[in-house]
Amino acid sequence: MVLGGQGADGTAHALSGRDAAMDSALESLYGKKAGGGGSRDRSAGLGASAPSVARWLGDIRTYFPSSVVQVMQRDAIDRLGLSTLLLEPEMLEAVEPDVHLVGTLLSLNKAMPETTKETARAVVRKVVDDLERRLATRTRATLTGALDRSARISRPRHHDIDWNRTIAANLKHYLPEQRTVVPERLIGYGRSAQSVKKEVILCIDQSGSMAASVVYASVFGAVLASMRSISTRLVVFDTAVVDLTDQLDDPVDVLFGTQLGGGTDINRALAYCQAQITRPADTVVVLISDLYEGGIRHEMLKRVAAMKASGVQFVTLLALSDEGAPAYDRDHAAALAGLGAPAFACTPDLFPDVMAAAIEKRPLPIPDKETHQ
Repeated sequence: MVLGGQGADGTAHALSGRDAAMDSALESLYGKKAGGGGSRDRSAGLGASAPSVARWLGDIRTYFPSSVVQVMQRDAIDRLGLSTLLLEPEMLEAVEPDVHLVGTLLSLNKAMPETTKETARAVVRKVVDDLERRLATRTRATLTGALDRSARISRPRHHDIDWNRTIAANLKHYLPEQRTVVPERLIGYGRSAQSVKKEVILCIDQSGSMAASVVYASVFGAVLASMRSISTRLVVFDTAVVDLTDQLDDPVDVLFGTQLGGGTDINRALAYCQAQITRPADTVVVLISDLYEGGIRHEMLKRVAAMKASGVQFVTLLALSDEGAPAYDRDHAAALAGLGAPAFACTPDLFPDVMAAAIEKRPLPIPDKETHQ
């Protein structure tokens, strides 16, 4: 669609009605006006007042689908510096909630007045509830199957036999004349009981670029914590380390317990996680970070190597979001790959499969070789 503007932008077809209103909403955000010397500069078309911005937010929700509204909101925050206006309740009531908005609100958390916090929590709650509905069922089903398969037994019931592994283990008993394999040794799965089978530690970088990852990881942490067979610990870090495990029953509390921004000390965070491991062979550590380390690099790598040597399954995610390959420290990613811990970006939909592979100690389903080392 081509929308006109002042003077119909040279098309000789001026807009009217709904088309004109849509064009005005777009012009307010993306419009440019001529500057001196023929240059073109951004205009601050939304004005400085909260009421005018709230009206604009209402307009774009009227004229555009939700997915477009979310992009326009994000652009308005980036292009026109409107993040501080999100500290006003009437503004928050007008926006379309999404993961990126939650990240912005969390970055403003410390500056947020008390009058706004209740509205902000309601916005975050809506996004978190939507994510849980989307992700929880598949995550539980995928990981329950992985836990069952990880409990292999030598005398399985018929329905629990792993026929592929059983045939492979008994090929030496193949009878050519009968064209069959005699399964002298059965390999199968035990059913996971209510006791804890695996321990998972989610270690999440709180730096500003990781905002979407923090949101998704908090939701997944709450889902994992709801599974009796998995003991889940959630640790967030910048230059300090905060253990939010006792808040995992409510991911909104987890999110408001984070503080986006600041430096990064991965080594300190991994030292804390390492100290929490009691059953290395049954533990999965998931580091979610862009790997820009502000701490001691060689110590960080030594800790990863020590954890892997003890039997820990170590997973490095450069991002847990739908945004594609992030910016990350390629040298650190390559060093981790050399330790057998490849680093890659992961979408929320792929995360259950990554965790299932880690639980079963299978190769990780790395989605794109260009986004990992």
